[in-house]
Amino acid sequence: MLINILVWIVLGAVAGWLASIIMGRNAQMGAMANIIVGIVGALIGGFIMNLLGQQGATGLNLWSLIVAVLGAVILLFVLGLIRRA
Repeated sequence: MLINILVWIVLGAVAGWLASIIMGRNAQMGAMANIIVGIVGALIGGFIMNLLGQQGATGLNLWSLIVAVLGAVILLFVLGLIRRA
C-alpha cells in the first residue's frame, strides 16, 4: 500500500512538472502543486483514455506518465480558462 502511494506521488510530481513546462507555468508552481496537478491529471487522463477505449494510468511506466501528463495539461488549460473568466 505504501509503495503504491509513493509511486503515485513520484508519477504525479514528474507529470505535473512536465505539464507545467508544456503550459509555461513552471515558474508559478511549486513541488506540491506539481504533485497535486500530476495526480489529478492522471485521474483525468485515465478517464479520457477509458472513454476512448484505451487503458488509463496503470503504474510507474511510460504509458502512465503520458496519460498523466495529458490529463495534467488539460487540467492546467481548464484552470487557466477559469482564472481568466
